[in-house]
Amino acid sequence: MELNYINIIDYLGTFAFAISGIRMAASKRFDWFGAYVVGLVTAIGGGTTRDLLLGITPFWMIQPSYLIVTGIALLFVIVFGKWVVRLNYTIFMFDAIGLGLFVVVGIDKTIEHGFPAWVAVAMGMITGSVGGIIRDVLINQVPLILRKDIYAMACIIGGLIYFACIRMNFSPFATQSVSLVSVILIRVLSARYHIGLPLLKYQEEDKPEN
Repeated sequence: MELNYINIIDYLGTFAFAISGIRMAASKRFDWFGAYVVGLVTAIGGGTTRDLLLGITPFWMIQPSYLIVTGIALLFVIVFGKWVVRLNYTIFMFDAIGLGLFVVVGIDKTIEHGFPAWVAVAMGMITGSVGGIIRDVLINQVPLILRKDIYAMACIIGGLIYFACIRMNFSPFATQSVSLVSVILIRVLSARYHIGLPLLKYQEEDKPEN
């Protein structure tokens, strides 16, 4: 298969997300096979959901290289385990990078199949976030997307920036790059400065005093 820019982004996103999943599995003391499974579903979960919604064959059923990339990610964690597992910040950075990469991949693939911009933005969010949801469920923790974090919103903003760049006649490379960087920056800066969406609070009506 001839590689192009979007293929490279896709493989990098797969590698980054797989490492984030494997790293979390290692912190829960999974064995090698369990860690591979967690890494794999983290890497392909969002893209599989996207493809099913778009009515096309899931990408990894056509090209098995994604399974191989996940295996390489597992070997990377095994070889550099002490470095990867002990640095808590690594999981966050790999997750943020994978998020940005997969948003771009999801949008590009949706446009390629003739869907409108609003669907592409939604598919970018799904591609970037669903794998992390499955990962968190498998390791028995509240999915990151449901907590007070700018996660799915980073995907949506990155998607809107993608189409803003198209309206300003940016080249495809520049459009993808700006969208990718914007997702990563929003994710990193929101975590660094503890920026989050308001919590939905429920407050019972005050009972009248006797």
